[in-house]
Amino acid sequence: MLLVPVPWSQRVWALPLLTALCWPAQKGGRRRHKTSIDWVRHMMQQVRRWLPGQRLVLVVDGGFAAVSLALAWVTHHVVMVSRLRWEAALYHPPAPQPPGTRGRKPTKGPRQRRLQAWANRRDTLWETVEVDWYGGQRNTLWVFSHTALWYTPGLPPVDIRDVLVADPEGQLRMEAFFCTDLRATPVEILPWVVMRWSVEVTFEEARVHLGVETQRQWSDRAIARTTPVLLGLFSLVTVLALPLSGDGPIPAPVTAWYHKDEPTFSDCLALVRQHLWRARYSVHSTLQGECMQFPQVALDLLIHGVPLAA
Repeated sequence: MLLVPVPWSQRVWALPLLTALCWPAQKGGRRRHKTSIDWVRHMMQQVRRWLPGQRLVLVVDGGFAAVSLALAWVTHHVVMVSRLRWEAALYHPPAPQPPGTRGRKPTKGPRQRRLQAWANRRDTLWETVEVDWYGGQRNTLWVFSHTALWYTPGLPPVDIRDVLVADPEGQLRMEAFFCTDLRATPVEILPWVVMRWSVEVTFEEARVHLGVETQRQWSDRAIARTTPVLLGLFSLVTVLALPLSGDGPIPAPVTAWYHKDEPTFSDCLALVRQHLWRARYSVHSTLQGECMQFPQVALDLLIHGVPLAA
């Protein structure tokens, strides 16, 4: 998904850009099974081909935090940001080899202190920063960051910057994140981490308003094409709402039992439906008065009300 800002919302929106069907492993299959990490690697390579000169930042869930995936993005000049496991094996860079030393050069140096040890030490140099956190709030947090080599047996180590985040008031649990761009600061990395929550919002709104994961097909081909089409519809509706809003706020109906601070996808969907229905049923109206069975005001209320209930 593409994380982009929209004029009617304070948070970025996640617009589906590319989908792939990840089949479960089958015994005796002719083709090699591709894991979700393999599919993410191939999809990101495709996006890099589409945008060869753009800086790409891949923000993924902690389930995709793997050295193999991070190495692939370093090769394709893509910045990767994700959660970091507390038991991750972090090492110092290898020491310079004396001239004339034979044998294989080491790829990593001594192992660093574990992240949990840094979190529990009293002499850890925490830095106080203010960042935009979850819920649209700007929080004051403690951060500790340093660089390391992330290593998994069988693969070359990858350079990362790890970030420990703690709440001075003790209300939030301590978290660990990493970024493959060593020049990025914690103030830059943490907003990227928060942006990933918009992906979960998109999935939930696509389920509620577009029926994703609720369709009932018996054909494998129908199952494979329905979800990508519905996710593409989410992006299409959002893009259509941009010119229809006229660089202004999208109307967000407020009820006595539910108050919204800003428009959501349901409001964009209602705006697009109003435009399509007006273009279909009111395009042949003349400038002079016509014989109507109910007033124009009633027609406007109908056009504005029905999309919200549809």
